[in-house]
Amino acid sequence: MSEITYIRGDATAPSGKGVKVIAHVCNDLGGWGKGFVLALSRRWPEPEKAYRAWHRDRAANDFGLGAVQLVRVERYVWVANMIGQRGTKTGSKGAPVRYEAIDTALGRLADEVIQLGASVHMPRIGCGLAGGKWSRVEPLIKERLVARKIPVTVYDYGEEASL
Repeated sequence: MSEITYIRGDATAPSGKGVKVIAHVCNDLGGWGKGFVLALSRRWPEPEKAYRAWHRDRAANDFGLGAVQLVRVERYVWVANMIGQRGTKTGSKGAPVRYEAIDTALGRLADEVIQLGASVHMPRIGCGLAGGKWSRVEPLIKERLVARKIPVTVYDYGEEASL
C-alpha cells in the first residue's frame, strides 16, 4: 500500500499530471469565509457558489454531515466540498470536527475519484478551524483513499512555500 505524500506548498495549486481533486472540509451551517476556503475563493468562485446553493437547497438534496459535493473548476481540477464539521465554534460537545463525518465523506470521495481516475490533494483537513487532530484524520485518509490505491498529497502551507 502506498503512503500519503507530504509536501510544502499550496493545496489550491496541486502538483502532478492528470485529473486532480482538491478535498477540504466544510461546516454544516452554510458558512464559508475563514480558513482554507478563502484560498479556494481567491482562485475560483465556483466552489463557494456551489456550496452556498447546496446549503440553501438542503431540504431537497443530500447536504449534511458526511456529504460530498464535487465542483469542476478547471479542465483537470475539481474541488470536493466535504461536510465534516458540526457548526463553527467549540462548545459543550468539543471542537466542530466530526471524525465520523470526515470518514463517511472520504469513502464517498473515493468512489468519485476512482471514476474520474484522479489523485487527491488537500491541506490537513479537519485540523484548522475545525479543531481536529491529524493523528485521528490521517488513519481515515489511509483507510478510505490510500488503501484503494488513490494517490494522496497533503500540503503544508508555510512561509517557505511563498518564497
